[in-house]
Amino acid sequence: MTRAGAGMAADIDEQPAGYARLLSAANAAEIARVAAVIAERRPRHVVFTARGTSDHAALYGAYLTEIRLGLPAGLASPSAVTLFGARPDLSDALVVGVSQSGGSPDLAEVLRAARASGALTLAVTNAPGSPLVDVAELSIDIAAGHERAVAATKTYTAELLALLMLVEGIRAGDGVLPAAEREALDALPELAARTLTDGTPAQLAPRYRFARQLVTTGRGYAYPTAREAALKLMETSYLPALAFSGADLLHGPLAMTDPEVPVLALVGSGPGGRSMGEVLPRLGERRADVVVVGSADVPGATRLAVPEVDERYAPLLDILPLQRLALALALTRGEDPDAPRGLKKVTATM
Repeated sequence: MTRAGAGMAADIDEQPAGYARLLSAANAAEIARVAAVIAERRPRHVVFTARGTSDHAALYGAYLTEIRLGLPAGLASPSAVTLFGARPDLSDALVVGVSQSGGSPDLAEVLRAARASGALTLAVTNAPGSPLVDVAELSIDIAAGHERAVAATKTYTAELLALLMLVEGIRAGDGVLPAAEREALDALPELAARTLTDGTPAQLAPRYRFARQLVTTGRGYAYPTAREAALKLMETSYLPALAFSGADLLHGPLAMTDPEVPVLALVGSGPGGRSMGEVLPRLGERRADVVVVGSADVPGATRLAVPEVDERYAPLLDILPLQRLALALALTRGEDPDAPRGLKKVTATM
């Protein structure tokens, strides 16, 4: 009999190799080709559509788009199209469907409607033969391979890296990553492997075995990571976890934090991380149990250590110890994170 959590553990451990595979010459060239087509079309805004874990990757893509390309970006509401029959005018837009399986009918319908209105459409998925790819004009295979566990891990980070390579390729104009960018990305597989050697996530799990709720928080590029970490904890440990932007946390939800409510705070070295300097002292005033994910120690907080990188790249490393914490906590609570109750690998929604 396969031990509980073996699939999720294997998926997590494969991520450094997945980064290297996506950065290989063949996959990088295909992403560059797609980026060049988009750069030539010069969309005026970008709309992402996704569900679940992929929605968090799409949010990261939206941050990249606005910060690196200077284009307005947002996340579409699939139900506006599928339930209410809306047909927005997306003639000047790039519409990107992000989905591990590419099998959700509502996402395919959003791309179908967008393409009919004149949008340039792109599918980013781990399933090259999926309905989402069939309906899109362009597609990117994230090349993550078969994912064993129901809870997504390696497909999430592959989506992040694919979107990062895409946006930087568009920014370059011809799809080809600048030499300095490529050199920085090539370091990610080794940095990810180093991050996964840290045993702190497993050591922390017993501390939260009887937690009733948990808060995750971060700003900028780290906010999608906070949301994804909360989802993983809910999926695998059935632990209610609420994700907030650091700014939003100060606008009311801070009141719920106390010594009985653990807080996972993403604190990077860029503008988003520095802005968390306003949040951490307030959590200290509440005597909250704070765990910081970052490259530097924070007084009074436990740290899940990650290497220091450009804040754009941090989501590819910050999520790794949080995935391992979700895995270890589920096992500590007697659950099997490979097969969470009530969940399927492909969720079809309309």
